[in-house]
Amino acid sequence: MEIDQLTDRIIGCAIEVHKRLGPGLLESAYEECLAFELKCAGLEIERQVPVPVVYKDIKLEYGYRIDILVEKTVLLELKSIEAIAPVHVAQVLTYLKFADKQLGLLINFNVPLLKDGLKRLRL
Repeated sequence: MEIDQLTDRIIGCAIEVHKRLGPGLLESAYEECLAFELKCAGLEIERQVPVPVVYKDIKLEYGYRIDILVEKTVLLELKSIEAIAPVHVAQVLTYLKFADKQLGLLINFNVPLLKDGLKRLRL
């Protein structure tokens, strides 16, 4: 599947979750429901994938985790916050680098329209 088709399917699933739940819930609720939608769409997912910090020649396991990894390709970082800040973008870019992935979606469900809480990030 082409990467743009994949991200369109992921975003469609996120919109379905947001449409049914709306803003105001905890991130964990959105993660659970989005994982369900992605699986129903026939997509392979992994949840809470460890991301080690790489410093020089060592890997440091410090509990950083990718919320959802779709088709071993697209990293999803989910939020339920007032607004996406530059630090959240930096977080996704760092996860992409350490996980050796090229594309990430930062999704903030705590917005009236999901398109306003969505950022597509590439390395």
